[in-house]
Amino acid sequence: MARINLLPWREELRRERQRQFMISILMTAVLGVILVFAVGLVFNQRIDHQQARNQTIRTQIAGLESRIERIEKLEQTRERLLSRKRVIEELQASRSLTVELMDKLAKSIPIGITLGTVRQQGMNVTLNGFSQSNARVSAYLQSLDINDLFLDPQLSVVEASDRPANPVEPYEFTIGVRLRPVVKDTDDYDLLLDQQGGE
Repeated sequence: MARINLLPWREELRRERQRQFMISILMTAVLGVILVFAVGLVFNQRIDHQQARNQTIRTQIAGLESRIERIEKLEQTRERLLSRKRVIEELQASRSLTVELMDKLAKSIPIGITLGTVRQQGMNVTLNGFSQSNARVSAYLQSLDINDLFLDPQLSVVEASDRPANPVEPYEFTIGVRLRPVVKDTDDYDLLLDQQGGE
């Protein structure tokens, strides 16, 4: 005898498939949420790690900037100290220059010349005086020229004076001369002589 199944098995099969489909959709959604959360967590950890590295770099940069600032201040202090040292060395080297200037001036004045004023501005000296004749002024220029303290003597003015201090010396003159720079050692002196020879 043949068996006939009158139960709605197709409906049951359809419901079972729908239930499995809904379960698979739900599982997929849950897995998707878990996957998104895991990926977000990984990226958040990477971002936090990168931010920590950035903060470390910023801290190191700030430390280096403060060191650079201190180094710049030290460089400025060093430059000031070197400048003071140079000034002191120049003063030390030129301390006897005034004495040497007066001594060389006294020794270079020929007979028939009287100096009225001697003005010094830095390394430039202006000599004003009276002479018996133009020839005496010329001799005085030659005397200054051969002296090793004076460089490039130039006659500015020589004229008959309206009111001579001494009637024997009726001519008034003005001479400008540069002083030899103070040298610290023989190499500098040789270099100075070479430069003067080139001029």
